[in-house]
Amino acid sequence: MPPTLASLVQHSALKLTVRAGGDRLDTPVRWAHVSELADPVPYMEGGELLLITALKLDAEDPGEMRRYVRRLAKAGVVGLGFAVGVHYDDIPDALLDAARDEDFPLLAVPRRTPFIAISKAVSEAIARDQYRAVTAGFAAQRELTRRTLADGPEGLLAVLAAQVDGWAALYDASGAVVAAAPEWAARRAARLTADVARLGRSAATASAVVGGAEDRVELHPLGTGRRPRSALAVGTASALGTAERYAVHSAIALLTLTTERSRALHAAEERIGTAVLRLLLAARPDDARAVAGDLYGALLDAPFRIAVAVAPAGSTGGAGTRGGSRSGVAVGLAEAVESAAARAGEPVLLAPGPVEPDGPERLTLVLADGGAAAHACAGYAEGDGAGGPGSAGLVIGVSPPVLVGGAPEAHQQAEQALAVARRRGRSYVEHEEVAAGSVLPLLADDAVRAFADGLLRALREHDATGRGDLVASLRAWLSRHGQWDAAAADLGVHRHTLRYRMRRVEEILGRSLDDPDVRMELWLALKIPR
Repeated sequence: MPPTLASLVQHSALKLTVRAGGDRLDTPVRWAHVSELADPVPYMEGGELLLITALKLDAEDPGEMRRYVRRLAKAGVVGLGFAVGVHYDDIPDALLDAARDEDFPLLAVPRRTPFIAISKAVSEAIARDQYRAVTAGFAAQRELTRRTLADGPEGLLAVLAAQVDGWAALYDASGAVVAAAPEWAARRAARLTADVARLGRSAATASAVVGGAEDRVELHPLGTGRRPRSALAVGTASALGTAERYAVHSAIALLTLTTERSRALHAAEERIGTAVLRLLLAARPDDARAVAGDLYGALLDAPFRIAVAVAPAGSTGGAGTRGGSRSGVAVGLAEAVESAAARAGEPVLLAPGPVEPDGPERLTLVLADGGAAAHACAGYAEGDGAGGPGSAGLVIGVSPPVLVGGAPEAHQQAEQALAVARRRGRSYVEHEEVAAGSVLPLLADDAVRAFADGLLRALREHDATGRGDLVASLRAWLSRHGQWDAAAADLGVHRHTLRYRMRRVEEILGRSLDDPDVRMELWLALKIPR
């Protein structure tokens, strides 16, 4: 601890006595300063013990002493040391009364105690306190390093929380809590998810301080890239001291090293995942299993889905790339999926590419069916995750669940779902949704409308002249599968009339209604909205 007025009073060599403000002796002393000025306040910074002989003060004037003591107290001076036996045999009553009225610490300094002795005592105490802080910081650094090597980030957080007499938490890039210490801190840390997410989206590397009713929290970004890969939160009841600050800085350095090491391992893991995916798509499941090993083996032993995500064209590279291979949009999806998988303890395979020059960026994912990663993928596409990508243009197509041997077909189905999503302006489509629905929405684009209009134009022009109702007759006949009587009844005409109209349709179109392909095209053309 830094020196206090109490520690100076207890110093056996100084022989100081307390004459006023005895209940405020636990105040820390930042320095001991000598000044005989009538107004030394302009030269004070706060926290000083002021030493005087009253050479230039009328210490017997009550009014002047009241103003003098009030100025010192307002400036943050922690106490006044008065040398007795120099200009005054004892502390004048006017100064004593003023100090007692303000409850301002007033110490009597005997003549045999030079001011330099008090200054040296304060300086030595400050030096001892700083040395203790540095020593404690190095000890904390050693303990943090030892626990990190032995127990990983969880061990580090436990040591750090004890060092700062508070709590500590580690977050991933999405703002989710990875670990916290003590255990009760997990709930407190979870309330800062939005703050951490904002820190992660910022290109700045500065720390942030957030305050609450319970404690003061420092948020520190981790990582060496332009955007943080994770974050450390440290909660304490008050501002950190020197020793605690050493511990926090050591924790940041260790976690950054761990993050960068994990980043390198992640890049290697990604390359393995890409190789496994290529083997799966090449219908070589046994080779895929051999390469996957323990890393992805569990993923291939159960039903999984393949998802293909496409970022907007021209989004590759630039700020926020991950290993130079993903855009900011793909990074966000990858981080959301990986974070969810890590929290659930399930494997997930992500493989970037291929990327064509100025073309859309692609990211292929293999996700456990019904797992946390699959839910995170869907949630991110719909904008539920931090930094939701709905406005960013990310599009995802997902296959039905398959076993390892069905990977090639699943990849094709994911691409089909992706194509449907892009055509419909959707951000996320599962193949089951496409297969279970009608084919007509898939055809609702400008090219199909143009085909339908061209195919039926001659019939509509014929009907516009009032010479018949060929379009309605054709629709009724096709809807009744060519049954003349049923279709004629629907129209309220004789079946011979309907037969005549269908011959006119064939003549105008130059196509035979006996051809099933012609009937199919006409039916679809009639179903396409104009």
